[in-house]
Amino acid sequence: MTNHDAALPRGARIDRRLFLRGIGGVTAGVAAATALSGCGTGTSRSAAGSGGKSSKTLVVRDSGGTYGDANKKAIYDPFTKETGIRIEVVNIQYAQMLAQIQQGRPQFDVIDDSMADFLRFKKADATENLDYDRLKNFKNAGIAKTLVTSNAVGKNYWASVMAYRTDVWDGKKPSTWADFWDTKAFPGDRALQGLDADLPVLEFALLADGVPLDKLYPLDVDRAFKSLDHIKGSVKKFWDTGALPGVLLGRKEVVATDVWHGRLDALIKQGSPLAYQWNGARRQSNAFGIPKGAPNPDAAYQLIDFALRPDVQAAYAELYPMAPSVPAAYKKLSSATAANLGSSPEHLKTGFDLDVQWWHDNQDAVAKRWQEWTHA
Repeated sequence: MTNHDAALPRGARIDRRLFLRGIGGVTAGVAAATALSGCGTGTSRSAAGSGGKSSKTLVVRDSGGTYGDANKKAIYDPFTKETGIRIEVVNIQYAQMLAQIQQGRPQFDVIDDSMADFLRFKKADATENLDYDRLKNFKNAGIAKTLVTSNAVGKNYWASVMAYRTDVWDGKKPSTWADFWDTKAFPGDRALQGLDADLPVLEFALLADGVPLDKLYPLDVDRAFKSLDHIKGSVKKFWDTGALPGVLLGRKEVVATDVWHGRLDALIKQGSPLAYQWNGARRQSNAFGIPKGAPNPDAAYQLIDFALRPDVQAAYAELYPMAPSVPAAYKKLSSATAANLGSSPEHLKTGFDLDVQWWHDNQDAVAKRWQEWTHA
C-alpha cells in the first residue's frame, strides 16, 4: 500500500493526507497497523465474492485504526444486532477504490471517506447519486448544507484549531488568530502546519489579517501570503505529522501552534499546561456514499440511515473526538464530550467549514507557491 500511495500524483497525496488527518490519532504505530490491515483485506473481499455475498453481508470501506474501532463499536455492531446484516471492512485508499469501481467490480458497498475524495469520485462519475428519500433519518436531521451533496452525506467533523501553553504570558490567553500573529503581545516561537501534513492554512492567515469568517472564500491568496510574511520569522517549525505539535509544545520549543483537534487530549489529561482555542477553527468532514455498481445498495442505504440517528452519532462521539453532523446528537452527549467537539453549537458559530471545491480547484497552485515561500 505504501508504494501504491507513493505513485499517486501530488494532488491525490495531499487529499489522502487530508483524509488521514481526519481519522485523528494516527500515530506511526496505528498508521502501520492500518496499512497492514488494509493490505491484508484481499482475503476477506475475495471470500465474500467467491462465497456469493448475500444481502446479509455488507462491505464498508473505512480507514481502520482507532477510527475504525469506533465505527465498529458505535455503528457496525449495533447495526448488525438490529438488522442481522453482518459488516465486513476494507481500508483501501482512493486510487484503489476508483480502480475497482471503474472496472465494474467494487468489492465494497459503502464508502466512508473525506468530502474531498467524494468530490473527486463525483468528477470521475464513480459514485451513485444518493436518493435522500431512502434516508428517513436525514429528513429532519438538520445536517449542514455543506455536508449534503449529490453523492455524499456528512458523517462527522474534524477540525484544525489553535493550541498554546497556558504557563506563559502571565495567564493571558490568545483568543483569535490575530493574537497568534501578534508576537509582541504574545511573544515566543510558533509552529504551523506544513504542506506535507495537509492543505496549507491560508485561512488562518486571512483571519489574522481581519477577514471575516463568512468572507474567507474565495481565498485571497496574495493577501494570505502577505499575512504569513509577518509571522514567518517566528515560525520555528512547519510540522509534517499530527503528533509533532504536541511534542513541540511539550518540550517548550514553541508556545503556540495550530493542531489537529484531539491530538493534545491525552497530554492535557496527563496534566500538561496546554489548551485549545476554538475561535477560527477550520472544520473538515467525513461522509458516506455508495460506489457505482455496489452489490448491496439496499443494505448500504440501511447502514447510512442507521448512522445518521442522533443516538448513534452521540455514541460515536463519546468514543472518538470527531463531531456529529446531526445537531440533535448533542442532546445525548455528556457535557464534557460536547464541549470538546467541533460541531457544538458554540463552535459552529466561531469556526468555518473548509471549502472543498475551492481547494480542489486551487491546491496545486497554492502548493507550488507554498513551497517557494517556505524555501525563500
